[in-house]
Amino acid sequence: MDITLTDGGGDRPSLIARPIWEAWYQGVPMTPNQWAPYAARGRAEWLDLTATGMNDQGPDRTGGVHHLDGRFVTDGPGLHCAMAEALVGPGGYFGREWNAFKDCLNGGFGVAVPFTLIWHDADIARQALAEVASDLGKGLSYFEDIVQLLERYGVTVVLQ
Repeated sequence: MDITLTDGGGDRPSLIARPIWEAWYQGVPMTPNQWAPYAARGRAEWLDLTATGMNDQGPDRTGGVHHLDGRFVTDGPGLHCAMAEALVGPGGYFGREWNAFKDCLNGGFGVAVPFTLIWHDADIARQALAEVASDLGKGLSYFEDIVQLLERYGVTVVLQ
């Protein structure tokens, strides 16, 4: 049987997403940093898939110490992949960009403030995101803005 599709469909995943979707086909990732080998666009696709399970993360936990592995935080999507992994585990959702991240800090996504975040290898993100402007009025980089946002919400941030 030959089938010809005339409508390519606007909602089909990009070719760059194929290996990511194949990895997720086996189930939600359970190993840390599986998103790390991908470039920014692939990491954004990874974040899109984490959003599909955001309602399944269970009740919020408060307090505690969370460790963010900053070795691979070299772009905005990488920051959000690492942050979600630190707070709710591999394959977890905790925002895909600044506004969604801020919404997650209000609770309902598996962890709620107050808590302590120990950000290992923070200088990697500080340098990689130095030119990524977040708040032009304040002159902050994306890294600085995320750290200040966390602190405003009552998170104790330890940069290592």
